[in-house]
Amino acid sequence: MRPATNGDRGRHLLRRITAGIPEDRNPVTHVAELPARAPGYRDWPSWAPEAVTGRFVAAGVERPWTHQVEAADAAWSGRHVVIATGTASGKSLAYQLPVLSALTADEKACALYLSPTKALGADQLRTVSSLDVPGVRAATFDGDTPMAERDWVRAHARWVFTNPDMLHRGILSAHTRWSRFFRKLSYVVVDECHTYRGVFGSHVALLLRRLQRVARHYGSSPVFVLASATTAEPAEFAGRLTGVECVPVTEDASPRGARTVALWEPPLLDELAGENGAPVRRSAGAEAARILAEMVIEGARSLAFVRSRRGAELTSLGARRILAEVDPLLPEKVAAYRAGYLPEERRALEKALLSGELLGVATTNALELGVDIAGLDAVVLAGYPGTLASFWQQAGRAGRSGDQALVVFVARDDPLDTYLVHHPAAVLDRPVETAVLDPGNPYVLGPQLACAAAELPLTTGELDAFGGDGARQVLDELVADRVLRRRSSGWYWTSRDRPQHQVDIRGSGGEPIAVVEGDTGRLLGTVDHGSACNTVHPGALYLHQGSSYVVDELDLEEGLAMVHAEEPEWSTSAREVVDIAVLETHERQEFDGVTVCLGEVAVTSQVVGYLRRLPSGAVLDQVALDLPEQVLRTRAVWYTITDGLLSGGDRGVEGRAPGRAGVEPARVPGALHAAEHAAIGLLPLFATCDRWDIGGVSTALHADTGEATVFVHDGHPGGAGFADRGFAALVPWLAATREAIVSCECPAGCPSCVQSPKCGNGNEPLDKAGAVTVLELVLGAVGRHEFPRGHGVDQAADGSATAS
Repeated sequence: MRPATNGDRGRHLLRRITAGIPEDRNPVTHVAELPARAPGYRDWPSWAPEAVTGRFVAAGVERPWTHQVEAADAAWSGRHVVIATGTASGKSLAYQLPVLSALTADEKACALYLSPTKALGADQLRTVSSLDVPGVRAATFDGDTPMAERDWVRAHARWVFTNPDMLHRGILSAHTRWSRFFRKLSYVVVDECHTYRGVFGSHVALLLRRLQRVARHYGSSPVFVLASATTAEPAEFAGRLTGVECVPVTEDASPRGARTVALWEPPLLDELAGENGAPVRRSAGAEAARILAEMVIEGARSLAFVRSRRGAELTSLGARRILAEVDPLLPEKVAAYRAGYLPEERRALEKALLSGELLGVATTNALELGVDIAGLDAVVLAGYPGTLASFWQQAGRAGRSGDQALVVFVARDDPLDTYLVHHPAAVLDRPVETAVLDPGNPYVLGPQLACAAAELPLTTGELDAFGGDGARQVLDELVADRVLRRRSSGWYWTSRDRPQHQVDIRGSGGEPIAVVEGDTGRLLGTVDHGSACNTVHPGALYLHQGSSYVVDELDLEEGLAMVHAEEPEWSTSAREVVDIAVLETHERQEFDGVTVCLGEVAVTSQVVGYLRRLPSGAVLDQVALDLPEQVLRTRAVWYTITDGLLSGGDRGVEGRAPGRAGVEPARVPGALHAAEHAAIGLLPLFATCDRWDIGGVSTALHADTGEATVFVHDGHPGGAGFADRGFAALVPWLAATREAIVSCECPAGCPSCVQSPKCGNGNEPLDKAGAVTVLELVLGAVGRHEFPRGHGVDQAADGSATAS
């Protein structure tokens, strides 16, 4: 482990939040001291005009850090560059310096800035505007920009701050109105590019190729400058994202204060039992609320990152309740921040954060990349955020001014979180992942090619940038479907309507659903179309800024969920019925009684009801629903086991221990089901995904394989590369899954090992011991050979399928 350093502030805060806890109940499983780092400086580059460098000096930047100058030099010389350094390492200056210098040197030059969130874009615009470099005329152009201002931005702005969504729908689709801007487009900044992964990343990769061809049409060839959190293989990833070769800058020369990192496993609640009598731990959100309250009492500025919008609201409420018992003025120091808030609500919260009016904020990852908040004393991560890149990005919010700080990772009752707090090296010493994206996904490529053809006719010479032969095949399908028309000069869009407004680049399944209070007509917020049936179905409990509402009606066609204010005791969870079919097998490897496959599947799901639960976890009742089916065609990795091997009858298989017991037939569904749950929970350790990005199916006899089968599939149309990573890492993935189950101290299965919060079958049946046997059988068969490296559902015992 890293050497200890002088992290007095961090250790003091840790002692504060653990004070009064008996030693035998201490939730801290590991403490690491991350050392401080001294800065490395360079002189301002000679090519940068004093009109620009002087503004940075006036803002307090006497000299830039080494990596800032290295990246800026590359960009100024015309090379595409990706700077991949830690949080608070000044990546902004690395692109601001060449961009502002270019805008100063040429009064007609323009630049484009892209960020994944509006909050980050607004923050970066504030920084550039505060420098007040003459003639820059920086402006925002996003969904919050008033219509009256949009014409001014198109006509006069020289540095436009936007996001991929608006580039897709409002800029490229109307590029003729932006001709002034595109003719002199010199730089394109892609901030926090590591967030562009999966289906969203694949869309953005093709979107950037569309941007380049429109720029070429107007005679410009912009330099790309990408900024990323520390990530594996940044140059390769940046190349896949942009389609151009990028120079990597990875040596971080910024100063960093010492940080104390604590891994925290919430205690078991002796008075409660969960589903099927499983032990229950105190929730990560409840622990985060208590820690956040202690920080506020201490006067420490803190963020608590919570996995869901609802969780952020509940954590904020919990902290406020605790603080109200201490001082009636303290609850006002805590708030929630999440996506789905109205623009004016987000701006007010950001202002309060920057001013220090708020001391504690429970947030989703909306603030992982958002406002540049300096001087935070502590960060709490209530649950693993899905990737190490996000983990360190969130943790890096602490001590952003170089001060000592505390980072607390609170494990959820979840297989992956439990594994990580007991295997600290998997968090602290493992290199970050390579982001996964697949621009060749036909479900992404087809709509993007249609958008490209609607902007400008596609020519044969442009196909290589979009995937070559794969792009041509997709174009042929679009022509056959009469979406495009083929002419000798290229491919043409056939309709008067533009396709951009029908193409959802974030893969959420359609336009957001507006949540409206029926009595007043007030817009409360929005939810993704793809998750609407699960989150705002009739009868669902919906939380917004600490207030609770019950959904009266969901109209998917109109994009409306009507709600009324109510504060019931119960909460709701959707129940889903699912079926899965194998469409095509791309990879197939046969071993001794075990077959492992990778291919395409069709997942048909339908929300059929919901459970109402009391705070104790007890089920109050089950309510039936009649909502439409949804069909997902995606990629999956799956393994099958022969009846003989599963039952223990194949005694003669080479390498098997004589007389080794298998799984009795009655236990097979529960054993497979439990192994599937745990595998879903551990896959994010090997792929840059979240468990909500993937799903699984298990069945004792699947119609297409004819054998006992466990599937794990991507949760996005066409796949996002996660199943492929699972196939490539099958042995270490399933070995970690087995270890997570075996090391869990519960007697028969709990949320820390084999129970799933997504299970639409009420976590029935589950067989913890049987799951271990299943995984040992698979690993035993596959492990004797060299295995090639090349949202959720479960299958119930009766052969029907339900959501996981």
